[in-house]
Amino acid sequence: MRRRVLHPVFALLALIPLLATPGALAANAVDSRDPRSMTFEPVKIPTPNAERVVLDNGIVVYLLPDVELPLVTISAMIRTGSIYEPPEKIGLAELTGIVMRTGGTDRMSADQVDETLEYLAANVSIGIGLESGGATLDILKKDFPKGLAIFERQALEGIRRRNDNPAGITGREFRKLLYGPDHPFGRESTTATVSRITRDDLVAFHHTYLTPGGLMLAVSGDFDKLEMLAALRAAFGDWPAKSVSLPVIPPPTPAISNAGRSVFIVPRSLTQTHLRIGQLSVREDDPDYFALALLDDILGGNSFTSRLFRDVRNRQGLAYSVGSTIRPGHLVPGALLLHALTKAPTTYQALNSMLEQYDRLRIELVSDLELQQAKDAFLNSFVFSFADAGQIVSRLMELEYYGLPPDFLQQFRDGVVRLTKEDLLRVAQKHLNPSRLIILAVGKEEDFEKPLTAFGKVTVLSLKPGG
Repeated sequence: MRRRVLHPVFALLALIPLLATPGALAANAVDSRDPRSMTFEPVKIPTPNAERVVLDNGIVVYLLPDVELPLVTISAMIRTGSIYEPPEKIGLAELTGIVMRTGGTDRMSADQVDETLEYLAANVSIGIGLESGGATLDILKKDFPKGLAIFERQALEGIRRRNDNPAGITGREFRKLLYGPDHPFGRESTTATVSRITRDDLVAFHHTYLTPGGLMLAVSGDFDKLEMLAALRAAFGDWPAKSVSLPVIPPPTPAISNAGRSVFIVPRSLTQTHLRIGQLSVREDDPDYFALALLDDILGGNSFTSRLFRDVRNRQGLAYSVGSTIRPGHLVPGALLLHALTKAPTTYQALNSMLEQYDRLRIELVSDLELQQAKDAFLNSFVFSFADAGQIVSRLMELEYYGLPPDFLQQFRDGVVRLTKEDLLRVAQKHLNPSRLIILAVGKEEDFEKPLTAFGKVTVLSLKPGG
């Protein structure tokens, strides 16, 4: 009996036209006087129905045929991630994903796999990230002579040089402060953890997490459903059923003080200071997430109309780069982040202005214009969630992976439409907590125009060479 190894094949992005509704067209035709007085019915996005099938061994498959082009896309999600690595061997998940792609199969060498894909004009990439693994198409090809040794050298070199990148330092150190340095979402690989990884470790990680019960497939393009299901059953049917037992992810342990805001400085000889401000936020299934997403857009997410952009960058000229983002969590709470890149002598002023804009969301209603602009920006971008068949089935797969309902995006859209200024103020007062903020500045402290002690207790962090 042939043993199959997971790797998806071929590619298609079949565009689905998104047309205005007849009502909207009629409104255009009738009201031809002043464009500013024209009204339109809400745009309704017809979403093609994808079929969900579960194979006998537990593999979940989403299928959405589209005959626009004679191509097929198969993508996969694998229930694994670097959050499940042993703490003494951080880097194991990423390395496993690399070897799965570049290490060949039990019937083909790495070179034979590459030659076959080249002959078929198809490329495949497989990787394992923080919360999931994935297999997708990739335009880059890699050979794998002595692949494990080469990758280990590359990984170790990356670790040795990571302190040369100020933006990388800021992101990495802030994750440690936000989740805890030993938490799966905050920890990092080191020369010691990567050097400990052996081939047996890779095999064991693969055996534990690469199972039918942890695999989901999304198939789109020009195919017949019955023929595709028959092909998938032939490819994966002899893979014995086995579920995935995932370790429990502990709660975060943020570096916050009971006395108020916490300020951390990483001294670096830089002309510009990298600023990061943030706090833990909500999971994606929290009913307040919709309102927080709009608040983020008003604060700094929509760069050109946001408060941070107009105040800190345009009005005061304190930062070329400034903004905010909300990252909803799935397995643990997410994060609300503010960021800026400012000259060292304006670090205090930029930080103070960013905190003022953050506080404003909690003490006053946003304007009618800000609310409408935020809603318009969301609704105008919403249509791109359904731009092609591959995107639709991949999104449905992702929603199920994280335990969200299939109509979550429509719920998101409807929830945003209903939001009022009062809703945003209520959610801001509930979830934005100045005393729980973590502030990180990476830069030349002696060039700051004022000490940052006015914002909270200051702790100076030192970076360890080699991770």
